[in-house]
Amino acid sequence: MYHNPVLLKQSVDDLVTNPDGIYVDCTFGGGGHSREILERLSDKGKLFSFDQDLDALKNTIDDPRFTLVNQNFRFMENSLLMYGISQVDGVLADLGVSSHQFDEAERGFSTRSNAPLDMRMNVMQSLDAKKVINEYEEEDLADLFYHYGELREARKLAREIVHHRKTKSIETTEDLKKLFSYIPPHKVNKFYAQLFQAIRIEVNQELEVLKEMLVQAYNILKPEGRLVVISYHSLEDRLVKRFLKNGMFEGEPERDIYGNYKKAFELLKSKAIIPDDKEIEENSRARSAKMRTGIKV
Repeated sequence: MYHNPVLLKQSVDDLVTNPDGIYVDCTFGGGGHSREILERLSDKGKLFSFDQDLDALKNTIDDPRFTLVNQNFRFMENSLLMYGISQVDGVLADLGVSSHQFDEAERGFSTRSNAPLDMRMNVMQSLDAKKVINEYEEEDLADLFYHYGELREARKLAREIVHHRKTKSIETTEDLKKLFSYIPPHKVNKFYAQLFQAIRIEVNQELEVLKEMLVQAYNILKPEGRLVVISYHSLEDRLVKRFLKNGMFEGEPERDIYGNYKKAFELLKSKAIIPDDKEIEENSRARSAKMRTGIKV
């Protein structure tokens, strides 16, 4: 079961401005956004969707206007060139982990199931959560817990993991959770959500991949083409917000003699769009979603 697409109508409303255009859905998953995009396209329109998860290929759409590319979206620009596409009218990225990946217990994404430490979105890659937890240096573990999980006790957590693994390998999600059984009950859900998020981001290099996708989206968008991104935590949203503002992730852009810098995008709306109460009630995973749309200058 793949999740209900978040902010479905709002995102596709923002994205599709030319029914004859070429569009990209970076995160195909169950195909919800892709199907809605195809509903808005004419016979001349085209949609290229990306997903590295082999399970997502089972959801492919039988439509001559549609192409599903079994690749991580960090390879978007080069993959499209292989199809003769150098410019597109719009790019959509829904960055959430799908319900399917959470619900498949053996994938190790969920804090609720005992499963092997895996968390790979691409099951063909060698780096998994088990390798991160059992082989990373203590300092590296502390850094990723702090930066990717925003956990204040990062150094203590890393120290406990390294101490434990000296005598016994940490194999499963339950093995990992047992190390922190002292976490107060009222904090435990948030703690494990942050801990698992940190490991998952590292395993899948999510923030680096996001940066690469944003730069490539800018490269391939036509002038006035639209970039729509739905993010689910502050680390992603900060990167998206900053890139849409000035086309950079850090530092300050060069300014002219009047103090103005060249914009990469105009924001369609000044504030992020969030799901309404009805959508959150119907789909709890929409709760943390934020959508931002930029129009290429």
